[in-house]
Amino acid sequence: MRDTDLYRQLLGLEKPWTVDRVELDVKKQRVDVWAKHDKPKSWTCPTCEKSAGLHDHDEERAWRHLDSCGFQTFLHARIPRVHCPEHGVRQVRVSWAETKARFTALFERFAIDVMLETSISGAGSILKLSWDEAHHIMERAVARGLMRRPNTVPKQLGVDEKSLAKGQRYATMLCDLEHGHVIDLAEGRSKDSLMHCLGKFSFNDLADVESIAMDMWEPYALVFRALIENADEKIVFERFHIVAHMNAAVDQVRRRENKELRLDGDDRLVGSKHLWLYGGGLPADRYDLSARVAFVELRESNLRTSRAWALKESLRALWSQRSRAAGERWWQRWYSWAVRSQLAPIKKVAAMVKRHLPNVLTYFKHRITNAGSEAINSVVQMLKKRAFGYRNFENFRTVVLFRCGRLDLYPTSHLKAG
Repeated sequence: MRDTDLYRQLLGLEKPWTVDRVELDVKKQRVDVWAKHDKPKSWTCPTCEKSAGLHDHDEERAWRHLDSCGFQTFLHARIPRVHCPEHGVRQVRVSWAETKARFTALFERFAIDVMLETSISGAGSILKLSWDEAHHIMERAVARGLMRRPNTVPKQLGVDEKSLAKGQRYATMLCDLEHGHVIDLAEGRSKDSLMHCLGKFSFNDLADVESIAMDMWEPYALVFRALIENADEKIVFERFHIVAHMNAAVDQVRRRENKELRLDGDDRLVGSKHLWLYGGGLPADRYDLSARVAFVELRESNLRTSRAWALKESLRALWSQRSRAAGERWWQRWYSWAVRSQLAPIKKVAAMVKRHLPNVLTYFKHRITNAGSEAINSVVQMLKKRAFGYRNFENFRTVVLFRCGRLDLYPTSHLKAG
């Protein structure tokens, strides 16, 4: 088989295109392939797909293709332009790449698979791409996926905020809790940022939303109350953020008490910050038996921190009640205990939850939480850690949607990769 025939098949070139010549540079470890076309009677306008006459050819372009025998492979061609009576002069579509792409569709498909398994820098190292080239492929994949995504509003929405890096920089993240993916992100945690995430949905679309899990951030609630009828019957102030507030309150109690104890030479609470975050006992895979026994002794002591921890753990039982009425009765008992605890941080959280209690108790109608968003958050946290934070919001949005958007990322190709 001649090399031109081999590369015609490797590239999947279809009539009227064929391979004109192939050049191999062993020193540069590179293969260059030039494609040419026959002279068909007419070409197809890429806009209306009607037949049109040849106008001229663009300058020669090159597309990176999948490596052949370990050598980087590039396809070269001059693309014809047609003169369409309706749309004017247009460049025809080619089967091997999408419009304005610098890589063949097969290469982009492979690059997407690699980037789904590793970081952009790692993919660049494997594929011999610069960071910008790899990120550009990712951007194109996300834009392609967003265009293909059906414009249907999820039945269950989740709203969360995510920090971009150190400092007060946040992003609003809108999730589909039913199917477990990110719908969109917007910079900031304001009404405008949530409106931006909801921008693709009409009022009629939003009327189909059945439930919304979110934290107690008032700007978000105001947006839903403005856009969705009877929003307060659908909004659920979910438990993960409430328990997070309680964890912060327990830590405040611990820090104050630790200072007092250390003045008397008592170091019982030194280094115990993270122990109080666990519910129940310490996990056996992270702590040995002696550490778990020591923590039980701390929990059963008469320390203020142990009382705060007990209140925090007891609050978790609210969401295991059988009905709203039972939950409300349980809450009243817990609240009475909290306000008599003489622990200011705990009383502050109890008062905050009381102010928002109606939308805490809507949980018993919808039985939803932001657990799906929290699972996505763990992936987002990993992406942030891998990149050492994001100064550019658009890059952050692209990476999150690429990994967590459940988008159809791949370019259309006449051949399937792998």
